[in-house]
Amino acid sequence: MNTDMLLKELNFKAVRSSGPGGQHANKVSSKIQLMFDIENSASFTEEEKDLLLKKLKSKLTKENILILTSEESRSQHKNKEIVIEKFHESIKQALHVSIKRKATKPSKSSIKKRLEKKKKHAFKKVSRQKPKLD
Repeated sequence: MNTDMLLKELNFKAVRSSGPGGQHANKVSSKIQLMFDIENSASFTEEEKDLLLKKLKSKLTKENILILTSEESRSQHKNKEIVIEKFHESIKQALHVSIKRKATKPSKSSIKKRLEKKKKHAFKKVSRQKPKLD
């Protein structure tokens, strides 16, 4: 993954933030929208694109464009940094392939310990009962 090439493929748009504000809020566009077209990206291989499309499915538009926003700060520049960081994190998580767990059998000693523990516990429960006077 080439981060310099990725940054060139990103499109940014400044939008007015939502929520309450004063006189200044209606004049300033501090919210940043990041748009990234996965299918037309030259930074990823076809396998990586398929993986991104599959894992980021809920965050994509119908045209398979990833849109991320940030309005945490009052500064456009700070919001741009934040949204780029979010983008890198989501791409990193989407491209991460977890290793499949191999199923293993429990060892004979662990089976033996478990059964011994069960017998002790059962004996403890039985010993709490009232004695039968037959």
